[in-house]
Amino acid sequence: MTQQEQRTAIVTGGTSGIGLSSTKLLARQNHQVFICARDQENLSATLKELRQEGLNVDGAACDVRSAEDVNSLVRQAVDRFGEIDVLVNNAGRSGGGVTADIADELWFDVVETNLNSVFRMTREVLNTGGMRHKSWGRIVNIASTAGKQGVVLGAPYSASKHGVVGLTKALGKELAQTGITVNAVCPGYVETPMAERVRQGYAAAYDTTEEQVLSQFQAKIPLGRYSTPDEVAGLVGYLVTDTAASITAQALNVCGALGNF
Repeated sequence: MTQQEQRTAIVTGGTSGIGLSSTKLLARQNHQVFICARDQENLSATLKELRQEGLNVDGAACDVRSAEDVNSLVRQAVDRFGEIDVLVNNAGRSGGGVTADIADELWFDVVETNLNSVFRMTREVLNTGGMRHKSWGRIVNIASTAGKQGVVLGAPYSASKHGVVGLTKALGKELAQTGITVNAVCPGYVETPMAERVRQGYAAAYDTTEEQVLSQFQAKIPLGRYSTPDEVAGLVGYLVTDTAASITAQALNVCGALGNF
C-alpha cells in the first residue's frame, strides 16, 4: 500500500488488550487510526505513547452505548482523517453470574455494550463515515468463542456475543457484492485486563483463588495457554487486507483449539 493509498480505520476500545494491539498493527500497516475509549485521561495517555512510537493515530472519548457519542466519534474521525475504510468493533465488557440472580441493569448493560454498540457504530460508519458509498471496506467485529457456545455463569455475555456473530453473518451476506466485507474474530481465553476481571469473578463465585481459576482455564485449552492480544490482532490485520476480499460473513476463532467450530 503506497502512501497515497493510506486508509482510515476506527478502533473502539483502543486503549488496552486486543483493541490496543489492533491499533498498533493497523497503524504499522500504514492506516490512519482513530481510536476511542470512555476514559479521556487513559485515551490521552495511550495516544501520547502511540505517537511516540511514530504511529499516525488520533482519537476521542466515546461511550459506545450512546448514539450521540457514536455520531460525534465518527464525525471527528472523518474530519481528522477522511472517510472510513476500516472499522474494528472491539469495545466490550464481561458480565454474568447466576442467571436467576442477574439484575436487569447488568443484562441490559452487557447487551448494550457488546451488541447494540456494534450495530450503532457500524450503521454510523456506513452512513456518516461514508463507507456504504465506497467500493471497498472492512468491518471486523471482535466477538468471542462464547458467541458460538454457552458459557457457564456468563449468560449475558454469551448471548451478546452470539448476537454479534449473527449480525456479522447477516450483514456480511447483505454487503457481499459491494466490496465491503464483514467478519467476526472470536477469541478464546486471551490475557487482557478483562480476562483478569473475569478470573476474579469466577474466584468469588466458586470461593477459590484466581490462580486456581487460571489453572482450570488453561487446562481446558489444548494449546495449554491463553492467546495473546497480538495473536488476535494478527487476524484482524489480515482481514482488512485486499487479499482477504473473499472472506466475509465468517466468525473465525483465535483460541488455541479451545473450540473447533
